[in-house]
Amino acid sequence: MDCKEKIVSTKEIFNGRIFRVQEHDVTLPNGEPAKREVVLHHGGVGVIAVTPEREVFMVTQYRISADEMMLEIPAGKLEPHENDTYSAAMRELEEETGYRAEKLIPLGTYYATPGYCSEKLTIYLADKLKYVGQHLDDDEFLNLTKIPLDKLYEMVMNNEIRDCKTAIAILKAKAILG
Repeated sequence: MDCKEKIVSTKEIFNGRIFRVQEHDVTLPNGEPAKREVVLHHGGVGVIAVTPEREVFMVTQYRISADEMMLEIPAGKLEPHENDTYSAAMRELEEETGYRAEKLIPLGTYYATPGYCSEKLTIYLADKLKYVGQHLDDDEFLNLTKIPLDKLYEMVMNNEIRDCKTAIAILKAKAILG
């Protein structure tokens, strides 16, 4: 069965600094009309940086939408007209950890919440790290720590890490690195 919905009309209902919201009138596969609200987001990147000792650089920061401190891999949003996820990932890794990678290995691109949001996150594994100095954005407040990859894997499996990009990155890094 073809499950695709046909967009009949679109109306922008919000245009902010980070995302826009559109309301779509659609025709469902059975011919019935429906409305869909979609958050349009330019996307983001995340980097899992594992040291030779198998420790992972992690950041803890407050996330207002979850109203809690979240343990995450270094990450950030793409700028409005930025499409180069590799460069963005290099930038975010250096800004948040102070380390530069010799190269980044792509781990895939994932939708954050495809039920209502267009945000795609591209995740990389950092290879061969070199310290160059941390330089956070003016509005960025976070704590940097290193946690063993095996411990992070256990935390994912015990639902102690609740950020999806971070969980995916840890699972993929563990599969690749053993």
